[in-house]
Amino acid sequence: MIHVQHLTKQYADLERGHFVALAGVSFDVPSGRIFGLLGPNGAGKTTALRILSTMLRPSGGSATVAGFDVVTQSPQVRRRIGFVSGNTGVYDRMTAWEMVSYFGHLHGLADDVLRERMERIFDRLQMNDIRNVLGGKMSTGMKQKVSIARAVVHDPPVLIFDEATSGLDVLVARALLESVAELREHGKCIIYSTHIMSEVEKLCDEIAILHRGHVLAQGTLEGLREAHGEEVFEDLFFRLISEHDQRQAARATTA
Repeated sequence: MIHVQHLTKQYADLERGHFVALAGVSFDVPSGRIFGLLGPNGAGKTTALRILSTMLRPSGGSATVAGFDVVTQSPQVRRRIGFVSGNTGVYDRMTAWEMVSYFGHLHGLADDVLRERMERIFDRLQMNDIRNVLGGKMSTGMKQKVSIARAVVHDPPVLIFDEATSGLDVLVARALLESVAELREHGKCIIYSTHIMSEVEKLCDEIAILHRGHVLAQGTLEGLREAHGEEVFEDLFFRLISEHDQRQAARATTA
């Protein structure tokens, strides 16, 4: 469903000079699976997801979503994805129902199809009690539910979550994770980006550890533990990042 091959993104930065945000990243995600992008802030996770959602053009490599190229077939890609981030805005003067309906109409859904779909979504996400709540009066958790609802209203085969639990309290974050897991059961192809290790441990079928634009390791949780001889995933994560930084520092010293 998602195929990423040797994806690169480079910038000319006035302060840092030539900056590489992504350095040859490759991975595949099939339907009915959750692929975790785990890394600290600045690892390149958001850059990769913005390329997949057609908001950025890659400097090199290729990526397809549901068989469509993210550069040459961007309109087809956008119709087949839903994007949820930790800072997705909502309109203060629209209710939850109005916002989701608005996005459904943007995707060209007929009124009868849209209403039936929204009823199911509001039931599934337990949103009926906020149907008529204005965006300006919503809590952070309410806003995030609306963000998920409008991302799935057109029933896209691919869903992208970028630091989606950022700023949420523990109970709301747990509910969001449960919603993501349920979407997997409905056959969705999901990319879940986070810097929180416990989230990928609970949720993801496969994980890529990303740091400074490089994939340091990729595989299932158990496979990574076995391959690197670490029982505690947190220890594995910090060891890989530390070793990468040491290698980079050594290269800079000898350059």
